[in-house]
Amino acid sequence: QVQLVESGGGMVKPGDSLRLSCAVSGTSFRIFTMGWYRQSHENSRDVVAVIDTEFRDTYSDTVKGRFRVSRDNGKNAVYLEMNNLKSEDTGVYFCRRAKTHTVGTILMEPADDDWSRGTQVTVSS
Repeated sequence: QVQLVESGGGMVKPGDSLRLSCAVSGTSFRIFTMGWYRQSHENSRDVVAVIDTEFRDTYSDTVKGRFRVSRDNGKNAVYLEMNNLKSEDTGVYFCRRAKTHTVGTILMEPADDDWSRGTQVTVSS
């Protein structure tokens, strides 16, 4: 069974940084494109960053230039470095394997894995 466990969230002030981690088990990690999703208070889960198997990264316009996604295939892990955080970055962050992905974009359909709890990021002054 595939497990994705996110960590690294917290409560920070605007302008601060955080680094989220996602540990993946139960699957051949290196063959999957991975994405980070954000669920704001009352909104649906939206993709904010994607990294494919060739380490190409893409971002939503809301985080481009501030966030950086990376992966370590040796550790079966994907990371999201978040800089210059803003209040609108507040939400629960999830990592997901991609079932389909349009190369060069953030368009991905998540695999049918169970959604984990994610990790909460709160940006507030």
